[in-house]
Amino acid sequence: MKMPEFKSVYSGQMRNFLNYRMSCGLKNVPSEYQHYRKLDKFLLAEGIEEITFTKEQASRWRSRLENESDIARYKRINNTKKFFEYLFVQGYHVFQFRDIKAPKKNFVPHIYTDDEVKRYFLAVDSYQSSFNRKNCIQLPVLFRILFSCGTRITETLMIRKKDVDLTEGIIKLSETKNAKERYVVMSDSLFDLMKQYADKAFYQLSDNDYIFRNMHGKYIASDWINELHIKILREAGIPYIGGGKGPRIHDWRHTYAVNAFKQMIDNGMDMYVALPIMSIYLGHKTIMATERYLRLTVSMFPYLEEKFSKTLNEVFEEDQK
Repeated sequence: MKMPEFKSVYSGQMRNFLNYRMSCGLKNVPSEYQHYRKLDKFLLAEGIEEITFTKEQASRWRSRLENESDIARYKRINNTKKFFEYLFVQGYHVFQFRDIKAPKKNFVPHIYTDDEVKRYFLAVDSYQSSFNRKNCIQLPVLFRILFSCGTRITETLMIRKKDVDLTEGIIKLSETKNAKERYVVMSDSLFDLMKQYADKAFYQLSDNDYIFRNMHGKYIASDWINELHIKILREAGIPYIGGGKGPRIHDWRHTYAVNAFKQMIDNGMDMYVALPIMSIYLGHKTIMATERYLRLTVSMFPYLEEKFSKTLNEVFEEDQK
């Protein structure tokens, strides 16, 4: 993926650091790039004209940003801390700030109701952009991939023209969180919409171009999509709590997983079969990362547990012995 353009006095060192990581065999994923875009904006706002970083500036950088969740703040601070350690080793006078402890995983995702889905996509389909005419045809496709395929926003924005199979209705996800390439299958309605979008836009793209592009012809930043998501929620009349509590764009992935598990179990599939299938499909590192979705599904639809001879706790206690 192409590195973002940085504008602060730190721009050269940021590029050097990210290139250094790549030379060490570490993959720079889109979610990490967004942290450095935010840092670059912060440095510009601070008016820093030379590569120094004071304790006071570090304190402001470690503060929670507007509408930032605990986990997002944790990732932003602990990721960019490595950059300041790199600068320190290079001999620059930069304050070394502390890590932030990982937040407790007690967050309950928002699962969109059928009515909320309907209202949300009415708002998406009626959205008008004053600066990018392509948004009216590309945003309905983008958001429907999130809803019907359960993909992460960053890996969705990284879909290239060559990744879309317009014959079989399959999308290849190449730039993913855990560096696991995988495939998702489009529903019939999404496939039809994708072909309509391809007829209107793909002729302008090379095979390596991203299919979702901003007004400058580059990939769309996930930060902008998150801001747009909040506007769409309000237009759809869906209350937005803020502070990272959602409903978040990532909750479309949670909603997909819960509905997929419910459908598979309702159709008679055993959870021992459903769990590894969903784990591979979602691109999780471990099956235990997927197991929480199964627990959430059963907690929302208690009748599902009646289909099993053992409770989920019994099953996973036996697996862990």
